[in-house]
Amino acid sequence: MKSNWTFTRVLYLVMGGIIITQSINSQEWLGIALGSYFASMGIFAFGCASGSCFGGNCYVETKTNTSIHDVRYKRAKTKDIHPE
Repeated sequence: MKSNWTFTRVLYLVMGGIIITQSINSQEWLGIALGSYFASMGIFAFGCASGSCFGGNCYVETKTNTSIHDVRYKRAKTKDIHPE
């Protein structure tokens, strides 16, 4: 919670605080929940505020050994829409 503060985390925390304050002033109680969600993302570094996906485990390995010659195509079967 006290380490790895980035601009994104601070931005989420500040924007969450602004949403909460504005929601209290206009008595929009659902807005407090929304602002709390954004503020908690900044405080606890989860979701988008962590700099990557939740837990940082979103790396997807891609295949790089496939060439364009390895791709196979099938001919689509078509129906005659306007039979004569």
